[in-house]
Amino acid sequence: SLGTYMYSLNLSAELRVAVQPMTKFRQFADIKDASQQGKKKGDLFTWDVYQDVATRASSTLAETNTMPETNFTVVQGTLTIAEAGNSVPYSGKLDDLSKHPVKTIIQKVLKNDATKWFDAAAQAQFNLTSLRVAPTRGTSTTALTLTSNGTSSTSNNIAFQKEHAKLVYDLMKERNIPPYTGDDYYSIAWPSTLRRLKNDMESLHQYTPEGLGMIMNGEIGRYEKMRFVEQTNIPKGGAANSTTWNAYTNTSDPWDGALSDWIFFFGDDTVAEAIAVPEEMRGKIPTDYGRSKGVAWYYLGGFGNAHKVTGNTANERIVKWDSSV
Repeated sequence: SLGTYMYSLNLSAELRVAVQPMTKFRQFADIKDASQQGKKKGDLFTWDVYQDVATRASSTLAETNTMPETNFTVVQGTLTIAEAGNSVPYSGKLDDLSKHPVKTIIQKVLKNDATKWFDAAAQAQFNLTSLRVAPTRGTSTTALTLTSNGTSSTSNNIAFQKEHAKLVYDLMKERNIPPYTGDDYYSIAWPSTLRRLKNDMESLHQYTPEGLGMIMNGEIGRYEKMRFVEQTNIPKGGAANSTTWNAYTNTSDPWDGALSDWIFFFGDDTVAEAIAVPEEMRGKIPTDYGRSKGVAWYYLGGFGNAHKVTGNTANERIVKWDSSV
């Protein structure tokens, strides 16, 4: 009932499975704190965020004046450790009679399933950012409208292009968002969302080495100190089960609306991943005298937006290219 057969007189010996992408969002999650969590430490994982001092230092001090005093605020982020996994049962008879190694096939399929789950879990935390940008009036290539309440106020009516990359870079730099690597920020989006930009970048790919330095999974190039990564695990529209981007479509311009979608721009320290038990494959203990078997992937951990904590909007590290519709 789930397809065809795993044995026939003329079945090819070649193993074939559906092609799946690697994780893209998860690779940008910070797991340096994972060793501090571990087992036997409860299901809550917390981290401190230290904000700037309340009063900045003056340029000089008079010899007879006392040293000024100030303070700073500490806010705390929290995530919950939870279980995740999936399994495929199979019978001992299938294993004994199948031409292909059943356990190996199931492991490959479950690995693909885990990849999608991890990216969806990480992307959900990226999407909590309060900082949303869209072109001013929906079509500008010279100005952006920024909102900091988690919702865009602009109907985004234009495809993302190189002029927008420059504006986003300036905005992030002037907010003192620390670069992800060196002096570069990162960006992640669907391939078609970046198509206009990729066309703009063709000369860079052709003539400059900077446009060809690929260091992360899915990276396609670098422009204006922004490295761009393509992903296909998270559908257009942003939610793990959504496929629509309800932006304006201008039928007279094939680049507008329909080819634009969400894009995340970010610097260092974006999403925290706390791991109690790293993902692993587990075999079911055979029951019914070895006739009932199974394979599962299992994980105990969680993801949290590292700077999405009360009173810390000014220090958030993720900016989302968004639309009000």
